[in-house]
Amino acid sequence: MDLKLAGRVAVVTGASKGIGLAITKSLLEEGVKVVAVSRKLSAEFDALAGENLRHAALDLMDPAAPGQAVDLAVEQFGGLDILVNNAGGPPPGTKLPRTSFFDATDEDWRAMFEFNLFAVVRAVRAAVPHMTARGEGSIINISTVLARQPASMNVDYGAAKAALNNLGKVLSEEFGSQGVRVNTVSPGGVLTAWWTEEGGAADRMATMVGADRDAIMDTLAPQMMNMVTDRLVHPQEVADAVLLLASPRSASTTGADWIVDGGFLKSV
Repeated sequence: MDLKLAGRVAVVTGASKGIGLAITKSLLEEGVKVVAVSRKLSAEFDALAGENLRHAALDLMDPAAPGQAVDLAVEQFGGLDILVNNAGGPPPGTKLPRTSFFDATDEDWRAMFEFNLFAVVRAVRAAVPHMTARGEGSIINISTVLARQPASMNVDYGAAKAALNNLGKVLSEEFGSQGVRVNTVSPGGVLTAWWTEEGGAADRMATMVGADRDAIMDTLAPQMMNMVTDRLVHPQEVADAVLLLASPRSASTTGADWIVDGGFLKSV
């Protein structure tokens, strides 16, 4: 199916690995011109180099960074059609999981909201005028099922993403009549560096429950999350949902929250 994305311009945050890398790669394959935002590079990202890709080495904890990414897209490619607010999770220097409400200080809460909510607010503020000038645009915010299924683990993260979900609904209402669609994609457990890197979630959970890291990722984590597919989600599966929402094939989809969670959420 032709997604009718060729020639469009996108900004993707958190683009050097995991979900963001899969989104960036998939957009490029569809002929989209991409400004990819990340603090660091990766070998997998470097392999995507080409005339339709620009890297913006920005830290989204800097209030100026989201606007700079949008400005680069306009300068390099002449406008902006798609914004994917993918960067999120633990702020730089933070290790998750946290297992109790009392594990997070005021400063931890501020950093979590800065990274997962305020950076998105700033990116949207910069992007919307360019989209409304074109008469259309698609904004996709990457959230989490923890925004809809409260849990004592990573409570500050879940709260920040719940606010993000609310923001997406509000934005879709305000800007829909001007051609700008705003949707949310909420993954469950996704097999990314957050799990796999040394000292990451798999290692930390393995220490908590007395298991090895591979058992956590292959069996125990999906079981603990009651995922009916019995496995963690692949980043490409999230990217596929993002591309469809970015496409004009989804012209009547706005204000939605798409779940890609292996059956974690059971509510109707």
